[in-house]
Amino acid sequence: MRGWRYLALGLAGVLSIAPVVAKQASKPVATKTGEARNDALLAFQRDLVSVLAPRADALPLLGAALLARPLPNQPKYNDFHTLIERASKAEDTFPAVTWLRLSDCDAKADACPNADALARLVEQAPDNAAVWLLKLGQDHHDGKDQAAREDLAKAAAAKLYDDYTGTSLKALAGNVSTLPPPAPTIDPASATGAAGVQLTLVFGMAATQPQPGLQATSRLCENAGDDAALKDDCLKLGRLLEWGSSPLARSLGLHLREVLAADPAQQEDAKHARRNLVWQVQNFAQLSARAQSDLALAQHLLALARSGGTEMSLVLAALRDYKIPMDAPADWDNQKPAGAAQAQAKG
Repeated sequence: MRGWRYLALGLAGVLSIAPVVAKQASKPVATKTGEARNDALLAFQRDLVSVLAPRADALPLLGAALLARPLPNQPKYNDFHTLIERASKAEDTFPAVTWLRLSDCDAKADACPNADALARLVEQAPDNAAVWLLKLGQDHHDGKDQAAREDLAKAAAAKLYDDYTGTSLKALAGNVSTLPPPAPTIDPASATGAAGVQLTLVFGMAATQPQPGLQATSRLCENAGDDAALKDDCLKLGRLLEWGSSPLARSLGLHLREVLAADPAQQEDAKHARRNLVWQVQNFAQLSARAQSDLALAQHLLALARSGGTEMSLVLAALRDYKIPMDAPADWDNQKPAGAAQAQAKG
């Protein structure tokens, strides 16, 4: 399934409209002005965390935890660990909080994902295939082949696939406007003003979500061989992933159908659908790039994020709203930029 892995590289980071502020602040900058703006952005991010931290409900606490996660030297009462723990204990907590809590762990000690959070997710969302594929990835890492096989069967029997990126976007977009961005945080060369700062924070932080074991799943299905039961589970899972919450999940689902389906017509249909998926992702990436200098587009993407849904529903809604076709033109070369968003902008 090498073909899927190559496509995955092209689909990864579809929501990375802007760099994560805290990471940018640690990198060299070309000018003193750029350095001052990075410092101002980092300080604004800390201020947002401080304002959101006293809240008692789960959604703003989730937003605060996402904002705090990359910040160095946070006070203990405002750090990622404390905020995500509080969100997990809120009366209105939900699985997306537990999903982010997976990353509250010590990677250097090979203790990721957070084992308690993974066990809790299995209880909270047993019908979510993403949970079982996350467990599959962990069991594969630990050499538990039979457990990984059982995880795949449970994922195939699930009702949906959701990696909760849409919920994280909603938590961020709904709370990032709690404070107005100070003037030093705004790029004077951009027409997006405060919306540009908010866009950077919302989409930059949401791009750091924990990821399920899609590559481990791909390898397991790749080695199905003559195992009819495994192949059937992979095909069943593939059909579910085709309607999953992320472009990467959809890509894997379509690839499973393309390489495992017995019907050549089904194989060709899946190949065609994957081509359209790449077209959609590339055009959304172009819209994302435009949003950094287009105020109306930046505001529209923020509004879509606040409305909830999934990563994929946001992508498709943005394309529809800007009248970009969902299907790639017959003469489109998928090794080159899509071009529809760019052409639409010029038109």
